[in-house]
Amino acid sequence: MGLKIMQFTKKPLLDVIFASDKRKNVLLLLKSGPKEMGFILNYLNTSRQALLPQIRILEEHHLIDKQDDNYELTDIGKLIVDEMAPLLSTLDVLDVDIDYWATRNLDFIPPHLLKRINELGACERITPSISEMYEIHDKFYEISRKSTSYFAITAAFFPNSTKLLHELVSNNVHIYVIMSNDLFDKQRTNNDTGFKELVNSKFTHFFVYQENIDFISWMYNDYCIMMSPLRSDGGFDNKHFRCCNQNALIWARNFFEHYLNFSTPVTEM
Repeated sequence: MGLKIMQFTKKPLLDVIFASDKRKNVLLLLKSGPKEMGFILNYLNTSRQALLPQIRILEEHHLIDKQDDNYELTDIGKLIVDEMAPLLSTLDVLDVDIDYWATRNLDFIPPHLLKRINELGACERITPSISEMYEIHDKFYEISRKSTSYFAITAAFFPNSTKLLHELVSNNVHIYVIMSNDLFDKQRTNNDTGFKELVNSKFTHFFVYQENIDFISWMYNDYCIMMSPLRSDGGFDNKHFRCCNQNALIWARNFFEHYLNFSTPVTEM
């Protein structure tokens, strides 16, 4: 009787990468360099018995290599992980509240920054009640008082905006605000003395954006970024999202710089 030769059938790479959290997490862990098996087991909080079958699948598909008790990505593995890491981090951002993101108008985000939306990390959606609709801004300003600087792009001032900006100035916080043309004209027409004082302060820098601002407000300080986009239908439902991590702040600085490039400084009222 002839011997039956068992042939190994390779899985599609998508299944290899995404059908197992253990395999996916091993690949992401090895992105930073070779790791010993003991380190991998501790990091993934699993046992050798549970992980070895998944390790073998990664080896058989030429995604990782083993040297002694160390594992590292192959050239193919590096190529794939470099592409999958941004995708997975983008999914992490959207998965927190996919219904929220799906109902927002995101046209205000420049294409090059929309591609980097994964840098926002895990954001929190904030939905204050009608009676508390301004409190979220108060909380954000509380954090801003501890910051060295405060940045905002806005198409509307809330009733307490001027007061809160004065409080930031009193704390020596450097303020940078980009306003829509309509908002600036409104402040000038209202002859708001409090706003005029802000314009003349050495701690404040106001700018007028020359095109349409199609969101309500956008702010960031040394710690967090907060956005209030419009709904896809153009309406506003007072729902915001807040992101607090270092990569989000870098993204925020790039976002502000983009709008600043199309803005004119306000030198007088």
